[in-house]
Amino acid sequence: MLKTSFRNKRNGFETVGADGHPISDFPAGKIALAVVIVLAVLILAFNSAYQIGEQEQAVLITFGQASSVTEPGLHFKIPFIQQVRKVNTTIQGFAIGYDQDTDAANEEESLMITSDYNFVNVDFFVEYRFSDPVKAVFASSDPVEILRNISMSCIRNVIGSYPVDDVLTTGKNEIQAAIKESILQKLEEQDLGIQLVNITIQDSEPPTQEVMAAFKAVETAKQGKETAINNANKYRNEQIPLAEARADAIIQDAEAEKAARINEATAQVARFNAMYEEYIKNPEVTRERMFYEAMEEILPDLKVVIESPSGNVQTFYPLESFADFGAPQTQSGTGSTGGSTDNGTAGDTQQ
Repeated sequence: MLKTSFRNKRNGFETVGADGHPISDFPAGKIALAVVIVLAVLILAFNSAYQIGEQEQAVLITFGQASSVTEPGLHFKIPFIQQVRKVNTTIQGFAIGYDQDTDAANEEESLMITSDYNFVNVDFFVEYRFSDPVKAVFASSDPVEILRNISMSCIRNVIGSYPVDDVLTTGKNEIQAAIKESILQKLEEQDLGIQLVNITIQDSEPPTQEVMAAFKAVETAKQGKETAINNANKYRNEQIPLAEARADAIIQDAEAEKAARINEATAQVARFNAMYEEYIKNPEVTRERMFYEAMEEILPDLKVVIESPSGNVQTFYPLESFADFGAPQTQSGTGSTGGSTDNGTAGDTQQ
């Protein structure tokens, strides 16, 4: 067994063996091992504990399973197995339409169009907080950026439904309420674990000179549109009464024609019935009278061609020329006078 003792060496002490010779310090390898062990213990000690502040919550992740830790103070976890993600639960915010740090305008976000086709620059400030740390960590990689995109979409939709006077002056409170309600509805659908606290209009003003030029062009186009609409309405108001008048005239003519034909048919029926009654009383006399009346209507317009056996043709029209045999007649054949040519021919024609 090694026996050691201490003796004074230059007012100090050194380790000596049983034979009185000094013993050297521990080897360097043992010292390094001791240092590594101490460091490992310190790392494990610090990695197994974590602190939660008053305005924080933590998400403790164990093999992919998350649980919320809400109590402030010192907490412990299994090193290298459990992970902790801290979430700030205080009310935070971001700006839309300007840089929050430099207060510089951002027209890509602030420039909007109203319902009456005017352009305005509107700045907003959005306040939010994380309501569910677990969803805030796992539902999306960047819930704040999603909230920003939702806010910008809702802002443009609402601003686009109000006239420029309301946006610049009296309608700010109503616009803010409508935008907040729209954002809350979309956040409820997304379920990101982030809550909208408030959104306010920081400033609203008319656009720059370049946008004003575009606004004037829009106004000019709008006036041209109204002029075209008015001209079209004027033309319509002129043409519709004319078309209606023509339609009424056509309808009235048709009604008159209808009434005339009905009356004529009724008269013909009455005349036929009266004639039929006379025919029943005296059939022969009535039949002859009807025949003569029909001939009186047909023969005056009848063209009679009389051809003789010798081949000569004489045309008589109208038939009344039979009453005057001495009058000269137009001949299509030989030029002979009517009635004396070809014995018996006229008589044969009337048969």
